[in-house]
Amino acid sequence: MGLKCGIVGLPNVGKSTLFNALSNAKAEAANFPFCTIEPNIGVITVPDERLDILKGLVNPQKVIPTVMEFVDIAGLVKGASKGEGLGNQFLANIREVDAIIHVIRCFDDENIVHVAGKVDPIEDKEVIDTELQLKDLESVDKRIQRVEKIAKSGDKDAKAEYDVLTQFKSHLESGQNARSLELDKEQRVYVKELQLLTDKPIIYVANVDEESVNSGNEWSKALEENTANEDAQIILVSAGLEAQIAEFDDPEEKSMFLEEYGLKESGLNRLIKASYKLLDLVTYFTAGEQEVRAWTIKRGWKAPQAAGVIHTDFEKGFIKAEVIKLDSYQEFKTEAGCREAGKLAIEGKEYEVKDGDIMHFRFNV
Repeated sequence: MGLKCGIVGLPNVGKSTLFNALSNAKAEAANFPFCTIEPNIGVITVPDERLDILKGLVNPQKVIPTVMEFVDIAGLVKGASKGEGLGNQFLANIREVDAIIHVIRCFDDENIVHVAGKVDPIEDKEVIDTELQLKDLESVDKRIQRVEKIAKSGDKDAKAEYDVLTQFKSHLESGQNARSLELDKEQRVYVKELQLLTDKPIIYVANVDEESVNSGNEWSKALEENTANEDAQIILVSAGLEAQIAEFDDPEEKSMFLEEYGLKESGLNRLIKASYKLLDLVTYFTAGEQEVRAWTIKRGWKAPQAAGVIHTDFEKGFIKAEVIKLDSYQEFKTEAGCREAGKLAIEGKEYEVKDGDIMHFRFNV
C-alpha cells in the first residue's frame, strides 16, 4: 500500500542506528549533526507468526511477508520552522509520511555529543513539538486568510471551515499538537488537505541504555509522565542493542541473545508491529502450493477493495471471496478439509475483511 513511517528526532539521538538495525539500507551513523541529509528509505518486513503456521500447513515454494516503509529523516534543530539547519527539508519530508516515529534520547554517553549539551528528553520533545506546531500554525494561518472573507459573506461551508481553523489556531498557539484537539471526523475534514504535521499519528521511542531496556530509567519514566495525556504509545528500545541483535542470522542464536537480556522479542519487532497498528492496518493471507503471502489493507475494507491490492482486475471483476479462519485451517489442516467441514465461507461484496483471514478470490474480467 506504500505507507510510510518517518523516523524523526534531534541530531545524535540514535535515529540512524535504529534505522540501520531496522533495514538493510545502511544510513551513515556518525557523531555529528546532519549525517543523514537525504532521507534514507528502508522496506521493512512486518513480523507475523501466522506466516510460520501457514507455511507448516501448506508447505509452499515460498513465503512472502507484508512490508512497510521506514524513512530516516535528517535531524531537526531549534528554528527549523524558520529554515534553520535543514529545517525546510526536514519538515517537507515529514509531510510526506503517514505516521511519525519520534526517537528521544534517554541515555547518557560522554562519547556521543548531545546537540544541547545535556540529556533532557522532555526538552528534546518540546523542541520538535514546537517546530512542528509553528509550521502547522503557518499552514492554518494561510488557510484562514483564504476563507475568512468568504465566511463573513455568509457562506455556510466557509463559516464551518473557518470555525474549525480558528480552533486549530488557538490549540496550536497554546503549545498543543493538532492530534490532541477533540473534534469529530466531519470537522477534521476541513484540515485534511493541510497535512498538519502534529496531526499525524505518533509513536515515541525512548532510546535507553542496554541495562534499562526492560524497566526503563528516570529519563524514560519522565517521558511517560509527560505524554500521559496524549494518544500515543511509548516503546523502550536500546538502539545499540538492536544493532547487535540485527547482526544475528541464526534464529536460535538471536533467541539466546534476547534471553540474556530478558527479552521475548526485539524492540524493533515491537516497534514495527506497533507502527502497523498505529496506521490501522490489518493483514489477510493467500495460501497455495506456490506461495503463502501476507497482504496489507486498511481496517474496515470490503472484500473487493482487499482483492484490488493483488490486482486491479480482481476488484473490477469481483464475484465472490472464499474465506477461511486461521484456527479452522489449523484444525482441519487443508483447504479441502475446511471445505468439507463447512468452515469455508462464501462472501460477497459487502464482506468486511478481518485480520488473519485466509482468502481466495473469484473474479471475471
